[in-house]
Amino acid sequence: MENEKMKWNTPEDLEELLCEVVGWDSRTGTEGEIEFATKVLKKILEMQYFQENSSHIHFHDAGKGRSAVTAYYDSGVTNKTIVLISHFDTVHTEEFGGGLEELAFQPKALTEELKKRKDDLPEDVQIDLDTDDYLFGRGTMDMKMGLVLHLHLLEKASIEKWPINLLLLTVPDEEVNSSGMRAAVKGLINLRKEYGLEYQLFLNSEPSFSQKPQDANYYIYSGTIGKIMPSALFYGRETHAGEPLSGITGHYMASYLTKAMEFNPHFVEEEYGEKTPLPICLQEIDLKEDYSAQTSHHTAALYNVFLMRQNADDIMTIFKHTAITSMAECTNDYKKICEREGVTPIGEIRVLEYTELLEYAVRKMGSNGVEKLIESVMADESLDERKLSMQITDNLMLRCQELAPATVLFYAPPYYPAINSSDNELVQKKIALTQKLLKEEFNVEATQVHYFNGISDLSYVNYNPTDTGWQSFKNNTPVWGDTYSIPFKEMQQLQSPVLNIGPFGKDAHKLTERLHKESAFKYTPFVLAKVIESMFVGSYIQ
Repeated sequence: MENEKMKWNTPEDLEELLCEVVGWDSRTGTEGEIEFATKVLKKILEMQYFQENSSHIHFHDAGKGRSAVTAYYDSGVTNKTIVLISHFDTVHTEEFGGGLEELAFQPKALTEELKKRKDDLPEDVQIDLDTDDYLFGRGTMDMKMGLVLHLHLLEKASIEKWPINLLLLTVPDEEVNSSGMRAAVKGLINLRKEYGLEYQLFLNSEPSFSQKPQDANYYIYSGTIGKIMPSALFYGRETHAGEPLSGITGHYMASYLTKAMEFNPHFVEEEYGEKTPLPICLQEIDLKEDYSAQTSHHTAALYNVFLMRQNADDIMTIFKHTAITSMAECTNDYKKICEREGVTPIGEIRVLEYTELLEYAVRKMGSNGVEKLIESVMADESLDERKLSMQITDNLMLRCQELAPATVLFYAPPYYPAINSSDNELVQKKIALTQKLLKEEFNVEATQVHYFNGISDLSYVNYNPTDTGWQSFKNNTPVWGDTYSIPFKEMQQLQSPVLNIGPFGKDAHKLTERLHKESAFKYTPFVLAKVIESMFVGSYIQ
C-alpha cells in the first residue's frame, strides 16, 4: 500500500467528504438512517486495506432495519487497539421551513442561501456568515464531521502502517434511544474476543459544545454526563365534574410532584467544579382519551435528571422520598378542602415503585395475566418507549384500582449512565498533549471539561464494574426486555478510559447548526493523529 494515495487528507479533501456524507440524509427513524450503513460500507471499501481485508468490516443489528458498522484496521504487530466512536443519525429538519429544508443536507448551498437571508438571523449568526469561517447544515456539527475524522484516521493508519490497531465504530440512533451503541456493545466484546484485542481507549469525536450561549471556547472532554428519566403515573379516582370532591384528578396530584421535582437541588451533583443542570419536567400527558364531563383521573409525567456519580438506585431513592413528601402534602391539602366543603375525603395517596405494582398485579392476576396485559400494550406500534411505559403502568393500575389513589414511580427510556476518566493517567496525558499542540501549532486555547454536556454514546462503555444500582432501572422500567434494555453486564467488561476530542461548532439541533471549518479540517485532524501516534511514537509522549 506504499503507492496508495490518501483520498481524505487535505482540508479540501475533508470538506468534500463531509459534504458528501452530510448529503446522505440520515434523520433518525427514516429510510436514510437504514441506508446509511451500506453507504459508509462502500466508502470504507474505497481504502485499499479494506478491499484486501473486507472481512474486517462488520454490521451489528440495531433493530428496525438499522445497523451499526465497525471497520477494523489490524496493524499486525500488537493487540493494542483504539476504538473510534461516532454516530451517523441526525435530528429532523422541520425548523428549516421557508424553502430551506431542501438545502438542509447541502452545506455549501445552504451556507450561501443563508448569506442572502442573514438579516433574518440572530446577530451572532450574521457575524459568522460574514467571516466565512463556518459551514452550515444538518449534521455538519452533530456529528458527521466526527465520522469523517475517523475515516481520515483509518485511511492514514492503513497507508502509513501505524503499529497500533484502530476499530472504527459508527452507529445509528444516538439522538433518540442510542439503540445503535447499545447494540454495538456486544459487538465490541465479540470483536475483542475474535481478534484478541486489548482496548486502550474509547475515543469519541462529538463536537466541542458551547457551555453557555455565545461561548466560543474549545473544549476537550474526559467524560460524559448522564441522563435518566424518573417518571410517574398519577392514578386518582374519577368523578363527574359536578361532584369534583367525590374523586381526585391525576392533574391535581401531578401538580404537587412536578412542583417538587422542577429545579429540585437535591438531584444536583457537583464534581471537579462542574454541576449538573437542575431537573425539569419534560412532558406531562393526560391519559384520558376523550372529552367528557368525567374528570381525568390518570396522568403521567416524565422528569429529566442529569447524573455524574449517582446511579439509578440513588435517583429512585431521592425520587421516592420527593414523591412521598409531595403526595403527603397533596393529601393534606385535599383533606382540608374536603373538610371546608363538608365532604368525606377518599383516602391517602399511596406511593409505589413500578416493581411493587407489578408484584401486586402478579399476585392478583397471575403471571400469565400480567404477561398478556403487557403484550396487548406492546402490540400498539404507534407508541414509542415512553408512551408504552405509561400505558403498561396505567393498564396495570386499571386492573388494580383498589390501590388508588396512587402515584406509581417508574423509569422511562432512555437512560445514559455518566462515565468519567478524568483521573486516568493516560487520559490526563492525552489532554495535556492536545492542549499543547493546539496552542503551539494553532494558537488555540483548549479547556478540559470533565463531563460532556451534550449526552454521548460513551455512556455505554467503561461502566463501573462493581455497580449494582442499575438493577433499580431494570426493575422499574416497564418496557425492559421488550423494546428497551441496556447491556450493563457487557458494559462492565469494557473497562478502558474514554476521551472526546472533536471539532468546534455551534447551534446543534437548530436551523443555524454550523461547523468551524479550520477547527474541523485543520486543527482536529492534526491533533487526533498526534494523540494516536503518541500511543506508539515516543517523541510525542508527554
